[in-house]
Formats: sequence, C-alpha cells, structure tokens
Amino acid sequence: MRHVDMENWPRREHFTVFNAFDHPHFNMCANVNLTAFYPAVKERGCSINVAIIYVIARASNAVPEFRYRIRDDEVVEHEIVHPSSTIPEGEGLFTFCTMDYYEDFPTFAVKAAERIAYVKEHPTLDDHGRDDLLFMSAIPWVSFTSVMHPMRDHPGDSVPRFAWGKFFEEGESLKMPLGVQAHHALMDGLHMGRFYQEVQSYLDDPGGVLG
Repeated sequence: MRHVDMENWPRREHFTVFNAFDHPHFNMCANVNLTAFYPAVKERGCSINVAIIYVIARASNAVPEFRYRIRDDEVVEHEIVHPSSTIPEGEGLFTFCTMDYYEDFPTFAVKAAERIAYVKEHPTLDDHGRDDLLFMSAIPWVSFTSVMHPMRDHPGDSVPRFAWGKFFEEGESLKMPLGVQAHHALMDGLHMGRFYQEVQSYLDDPGGVLG
C-alpha cells in the first residue's frame, strides 16, 4: 500500500470537489457479452459465479483507480484488492464471503470454493472494517438496467460495489447486466470505461483467462 502524494496528485482538485458532496458516488450499468465465456466455464466444471467474481476482481486490480481508497482526507492505493461477495445462506438470507485474490484462476477457484463452503457453515455480515475489498452481489433473478447499493456516509465509504444480473439472449449472443458503483472523488466515467473494457477482454478470451 502507498499513500498518494496529495500535493502533486493530478486529481487533487477533482478529489477536493467531489469529496465534499453529500452523495459523491456514481453508478454505471452495461451489458457484457458472455457468449464465449459461459460455455468455457461450464466445460471446465467451474462455478460461473466464482468465475464472474474472478473476472471483476482481475479487472479491478488492473485499473489503479479501483484500488484507491479514502482515509480521512488522504488517499491510499492498495497493491491488491480482494473480492467480498454476498453468498446465499438459508431462509432467503445471505452471508458475506471475503476471498483472497489470486491472478491464477485455478488457484483462485479452489481457494474461493473453500471460503464459500466455510462461510455457509459460519455465516457473517462482518467485513472487519477492511477497505482493500471489492463488494459484490449476484442478482440472478432480474436482468436489471440500473442498480444502487447502500453506502456508509459517516465516515465516507470508498469501496467500489458491483452487481450482476440474470443472463439473457440477444440474437445469437448471451449477455449479462453488470453494474458498478464508485466514489467520484477517486474516479470518473473514463476509469469505469476502462474497467468494462478489461472485463470484456477477459470474457472474450476464456482460454487465456481461465487456464
């Protein structure tokens, strides 16, 4: 982790302006193409949910702005950020599941499966106050066109949020809505655009991504 040099940070003025907003978060939702990715995941006998979590985490780690976090009036950049996803847990409820990110997908998939099995036996809604996380949720019942997540305002919460919805067919393509919510003091639409480009590049190259 490094502390950003606020005096010489090119984004200093943007940070000052947007960090003063009562609601400084913004959302984007776009459909991503799973046509090549989905069958490749199934052929490998992998969990599509774990594979999507991995792709989002990998894309987030590739775009520096998704690794920035606000601490008081300073900004830190984490070397690595890790996914923390909601996982279904009896009685129509869910548990949080924080997973360590590994760039190697087979390693990530094995470790993630172990963590998911553990939290299903030991459900929790405690994130231990960590800010090196990426909060994620699957909403497989709806092909939504927008989504907004609850946020902590006191103190300000700068952890990005992600949600993906029900897959749907469009012509000969299989698509999925993917929503992103982030702090505007740390990033703009440009950076979200880069994130979506990263995600789609991984989805289009399942062999190179999944191993």
